[in-house]
Amino acid sequence: MAPASDELTAQERHLRGTCGSHAWDHTLRVCRLGRHIGRIEGADPLVVTAAAYLHDIGRGPQDASHGKVCHARLGAELAAPLVASLPLSAPRRENILHSIRSHRFRGGCVPQTLEARVLFDADKLDAIGAVGIARAYLFAGEIGARLHNGAVDPARTLAYSREDTGYREYKLKLCRIRERMLTTAGRQLAEERHRFMEAFFDRFVLEYEGRG
Repeated sequence: MAPASDELTAQERHLRGTCGSHAWDHTLRVCRLGRHIGRIEGADPLVVTAAAYLHDIGRGPQDASHGKVCHARLGAELAAPLVASLPLSAPRRENILHSIRSHRFRGGCVPQTLEARVLFDADKLDAIGAVGIARAYLFAGEIGARLHNGAVDPARTLAYSREDTGYREYKLKLCRIRERMLTTAGRQLAEERHRFMEAFFDRFVLEYEGRG
C-alpha cells in the first residue's frame, strides 16, 4: 500500500525538522524491511505499511528537545487524524497507532500485536549493520559529537552531548538490538548485521588507538 498524496505530504512536513539520520530515506527502508518481514511472518500488510510510513513523524520534536519528548508517543498522537481518514476498520486503525506508539527501543510501550512487532524489528534492523553504523555517525555529526573518546565510560556520558558518539550508540544500544528482536525473520536478518557491526567497531577502536 502506497501512502495517499496528502498523507505523504503530511509525513514529509513533519520530517522537515528531523535530522538526516531519521529522514524520509530511513522511513522508506523501514517500510521495505517491514513488508519483507511481514510477508514471512503473515502480518497485515496494510497495517505494517501505514505504520512504517508514519512511525517517525514525531521525531523532529524529540531532536529539538534533546530527547525530552518521546517521538513514538507523540508520533501516535500526530498520526491519529491521518489514520482516522483511512478506509480501514477501527481495530486496524488502532493497530497502526499502537505499532507507532510501541516501536521505540527505549520506549515504555511493549509491542502487543504481530504488526507492531514487525515494525519494531524493521526499525531496529535499520539501526544496525552497515547502514546502522553510518546512521550512528551521521547523528553524532548532526549534534556536534566528537569522533570518539576512549577515556570515558559511555555509560557515564549524556545523550545529545559532545560525547554522544557513534561508538557510544553502539555500546549502549546497537550491540543489544540483536537480542531484542521480536520476530523469527527479524532475528535471522539481525545476525549478519550484528556480526558486521561488531567487527567494524572492534577495528575502529584498534585504529583509533593507533594499534592497527
